[in-house]
Amino acid sequence: SSARERILHYFQRYQRTVIAGDELGVVSGISEYARRIRELRVQFGWPILSGDTARQMAEAEDWEGDPEPWGPDLPRDLLLGMRPDDYILTGDQDRDAAHRWNTANAIRREELPVRDRILAFLRENVGQSVTGEELRYVAKGASEWGRRTRELRTELGWPVATRSSGRPDLPGGMYVLEADRQAPAHDRRIPDPVRVAVLERDGFRCVVCGWNPESRAPGTTDPRTLLEPHHVEHHAEGGSNDLENLVVLCNVHHDELHAAGVNGRSDFERWLERHKERGP
Repeated sequence: SSARERILHYFQRYQRTVIAGDELGVVSGISEYARRIRELRVQFGWPILSGDTARQMAEAEDWEGDPEPWGPDLPRDLLLGMRPDDYILTGDQDRDAAHRWNTANAIRREELPVRDRILAFLRENVGQSVTGEELRYVAKGASEWGRRTRELRTELGWPVATRSSGRPDLPGGMYVLEADRQAPAHDRRIPDPVRVAVLERDGFRCVVCGWNPESRAPGTTDPRTLLEPHHVEHHAEGGSNDLENLVVLCNVHHDELHAAGVNGRSDFERWLERHKERGP
């Protein structure tokens, strides 16, 4: 078998295990093993993270209170301790990856700030999972790419989801822009631990209609695409980020509630009661 096939076989045998580059050099029998790893990633869609990417992701994400957001086999401290020439295979093959890498290459050439290039790439792939390696490539290897990606969610209100920010169904090391829209300004500054806590409390479902991401059906025209925490008493009017002041809504009912000008607990409960009387 070829060097590339031997490397892939070794990764698959030890999936989600940190592997040193020296090991892969021995397995491959060639000095250019790093190029073969890149081919597996770019041409064949295997989600292989380098040590630099994994470490930068671990530094950027807010994992307070959850030291094992990717599972017990990949704790945060393990990712932080990876060396630049360490690698890890985090999931299964993605056959659409080659197309995304071509898109990433075009965006990479644009004279834009790092955060704008990352957002452009995510908007080209709305609803699709992309890897940290792809985002790092778009950022031209800038070490702050992970932090800039997180800022898109926590400061600018773009719904960039990760496993550690409220999408436990996503594999570790993956990002997805759930919808091509920004959250209202007053709902943008919800800390990730609070965001996750309110999603867990409400069962990852809209409190109005019960929709959740697992309800998505391919090829349908359902306008519900994501879940959003909502301030019962608007943040702009002094409402807090406490769990008691937050509920989970799908994007449709979130928009409807704001369009109705509902603000405060009593207004919200009356609105919710009227909606239940109308039915779905």
